[in-house]
Amino acid sequence: MDVQRKLEILADAAKYDASCASSGTEKRDSSDGKGMGSTAPGMGICHSYAPDGRCISLLKVLLTNACNYDCLYCVNRASSNVPRARFTIAEVVKLTLDFYRRNYIEGLFLSSGIIRSPDYTMEQVVSVARKLREEHHFRGYIHLKTIPEADDVLIAEAGKYADRLSINIEMPQEASLQQFAPEKDVRAIRHTMGRLRLKLDEAEEDRSAKTKARPQRFAPAGQSTQMIVGADSASDHTILHTSANLYGAYRLRRVYYSAFSPIPDASRALPLVQPPLLREHRLYQADWLMRFYGFDVAEIVDDSAMLPLEIDPKLAWALRHRDRFPLDVNRASREELLRVPGFGTRAVERIIATRRTTTIRLADLARLHVPKHKALPFIVLSDHRPSPHRLDDARLIERFKPKATQLGFGF
Repeated sequence: MDVQRKLEILADAAKYDASCASSGTEKRDSSDGKGMGSTAPGMGICHSYAPDGRCISLLKVLLTNACNYDCLYCVNRASSNVPRARFTIAEVVKLTLDFYRRNYIEGLFLSSGIIRSPDYTMEQVVSVARKLREEHHFRGYIHLKTIPEADDVLIAEAGKYADRLSINIEMPQEASLQQFAPEKDVRAIRHTMGRLRLKLDEAEEDRSAKTKARPQRFAPAGQSTQMIVGADSASDHTILHTSANLYGAYRLRRVYYSAFSPIPDASRALPLVQPPLLREHRLYQADWLMRFYGFDVAEIVDDSAMLPLEIDPKLAWALRHRDRFPLDVNRASREELLRVPGFGTRAVERIIATRRTTTIRLADLARLHVPKHKALPFIVLSDHRPSPHRLDDARLIERFKPKATQLGFGF
């Protein structure tokens, strides 16, 4: 099989992995004439967005889509009737370098099916990164998937060469993972996450220590994980509670949510229809509220409940807590402002900086990039105060729901 055909198979096989942002790592470039590549912003042809808003492009492939495991939700499972392929280490290295030279990519996202053993697979994945860094002095971004049962030495070596490491928790509930992926062990996955956190903490302590010794390098962009949404019966509350636990216990940089997509020859235990993609979007919005806006899971969604699809979770919270509004923009604390619908973190910082020198008026909202349509019912300005009955109106939610559209007939 030629490399072009392998690339078609293994790039397609990697498309279900959503975690391929490249923010948060150290800055490197090759402007000194040594090596190749850069993690500077704006490089390459971009097709994905990092959490910091930077548009990035990565070569996202599997080393192989052959796998010993038979996870029911995975198109690459052992019993799946799909074409199989496997790159050699040299082929992945050459593809990465060639694509970078053509300005197609900024870096590499590499995962793999489990072949022979977890240690063998992890060693193959690490070998790609090692060759790129040591033999070709590649300074672009590298994200490696971690194999849970792999040896500590291999995990440490992976962190030496990769910018980010990740290991997928797969399912929000342990019982679901046992049902759909019996070869995988939640305890092994969490144990590996714990090992990664310890090594990340050690590297951070080395960087902060005031010594002349060069600090050890270990995955400066941290670790992340991914959960499949909609393959089991887990509610949004369960999913977000699992994410909050992962953020707290393992200091993850990010949890990714991947809406389940029906696969060929799927098990009868899986749903026939995929969940609405809007559900995935609402989970990301709720995740943002936990990470950057100071919300707890219990505030975002009730026990055993689902996030509303028609409005975003922050707006849904505000409508449930109308007694806290309207809020005086010129007097409210930063924590209070972050809870106003339509106010993002950057907008709040601009508001706080502006009101130190002047009183904020209605006309200032556009300059501060605040969407008035969403915010006005919940705020008080020097020249604006919403009428009390407007905020108490049971029909206020209708103002924010998408307008109904007439379905077409396709001709």
